[in-house]
Amino acid sequence: MKTVQIPYDLFLDLAMYHLRGEDDYEEEIRQGLEQKLDSMLNRQLYSRYKTAPTEAEREQARQEYLDRRGVPQSYRWSVPPWKL
Repeated sequence: MKTVQIPYDLFLDLAMYHLRGEDDYEEEIRQGLEQKLDSMLNRQLYSRYKTAPTEAEREQARQEYLDRRGVPQSYRWSVPPWKL
């Protein structure tokens, strides 16, 4: 079973929300969980890019990763530098 680490502040917000019923933390919790989910998805795409068995799958994962990170097309290379 995999584990997920979250920032200490997010953990405290979750604890206060669930254990004490304090609704003041809803927005911070939502933002913190969205950030964590985004970072997990980015990591998954990057790992798939590095470990994909075929060149086509690697390139697809690389493009998805760069799209999620917001890297403009003008900053991306079309031919890997090691093949120049």
